[in-house]
Amino acid sequence: MHQKPTFYEFFAGGGMARAGLGNGWQCLFANDFDAKKGLSYQANWGTEGELKIADVNTVSPDDLPGCADLIWGSFPCQDLSLAGGGAGLGGKRSGTFYPFWRVVQGLIDEGRAPKVVALENVCGTLTSHGGRDFEAICETLVTSGYRVGALVIDAALFVPQSRPRLFIIGVLQSVPIDPTLLAPGPIEPFHTRRLCAAADGLGEHVLREWLWWNIPTPARRNAVFADIIETDPRSVRWHSAQETNRLVDLMSPINLAKLTAAKRAKRRMVGGVYRRTRRDENGAKVQRAEVRFDDIAGCLRTPSGGSSRQTIIIVDGATVSSRLISARETARLMGLPDEYKLPRNYNEAYHLTGDGVAVPVVRHLAAQLFEPLLGLQAAEESSMDAKLRA
Repeated sequence: MHQKPTFYEFFAGGGMARAGLGNGWQCLFANDFDAKKGLSYQANWGTEGELKIADVNTVSPDDLPGCADLIWGSFPCQDLSLAGGGAGLGGKRSGTFYPFWRVVQGLIDEGRAPKVVALENVCGTLTSHGGRDFEAICETLVTSGYRVGALVIDAALFVPQSRPRLFIIGVLQSVPIDPTLLAPGPIEPFHTRRLCAAADGLGEHVLREWLWWNIPTPARRNAVFADIIETDPRSVRWHSAQETNRLVDLMSPINLAKLTAAKRAKRRMVGGVYRRTRRDENGAKVQRAEVRFDDIAGCLRTPSGGSSRQTIIIVDGATVSSRLISARETARLMGLPDEYKLPRNYNEAYHLTGDGVAVPVVRHLAAQLFEPLLGLQAAEESSMDAKLRA
């Protein structure tokens, strides 16, 4: 029987990286500090003991069994995002990268170095502190004996959600790399201008170990935002006509023009709406409702104070209706199947999905990079496979 490749999953949330890797992989250890997310992790993946709910600062290499092929870390992004205040890797949340790496270094020192390291975060990492945070992450990997490269992958290639994310992939020096997995230079769409600029700013020590990963683009996505909409959602209610009208009243002339065009379309149109604070023609701050009708949702964000929850507006000819996006719809936008068990509480479900990594992006990385690096034939598993369907 073929032995499954193994992995550790840090900042695991609801196990969305695990979902993307699929049933062809075996999880040896998972960690998250959020007990509520931990309940969702166990609801979907069982209670066999691999999950440790604890601050990563308290995790020791002794907690991690065996020697994993891959270690995944979606460390918190708040201090690296454009909205996060710019604390960067020195921030309380995104600063958890270093305690995480202390665990990795402990494994290395014990002769249990993971062959592949995968780090996921927002694209703001590339420019945080003038690129120094990105350089620090890459320098850390290189100093610990890894060659390193990065990719920017937008989940919109796979699901109808705009969600570009940075993936830093390191491979142990001793692991042979098939030349077909590498390119002599940056290639679009995964090596963006911002990534190239950040790579240009790396020191010589890091550049000597820098890799331009070469993976294929996926087949064209067929699903659009309207395809994932629930007719009768359980987690949210439809707005009254008055509430929808108030939402429309918050639109600027440009956004009203988008709404007018949607009414003229000869199909049902679903738009994503975010409320923003903008300045009007007199310079005064006003609340605006900004809508997009390009068949994809805006990036899901962790809700805080209500302002970041995404509203959807559905236009079918002259009929306009609206409501908050449902918990299940957010899960679908992350590539999770409907078998995936969500928290009953709406905010907890939104927090779980909005903090996660898009499942099909992980599967693409696994099939096109991780598995070939480990000498494995790419698995044909679905994202949640038989475990969730059982």
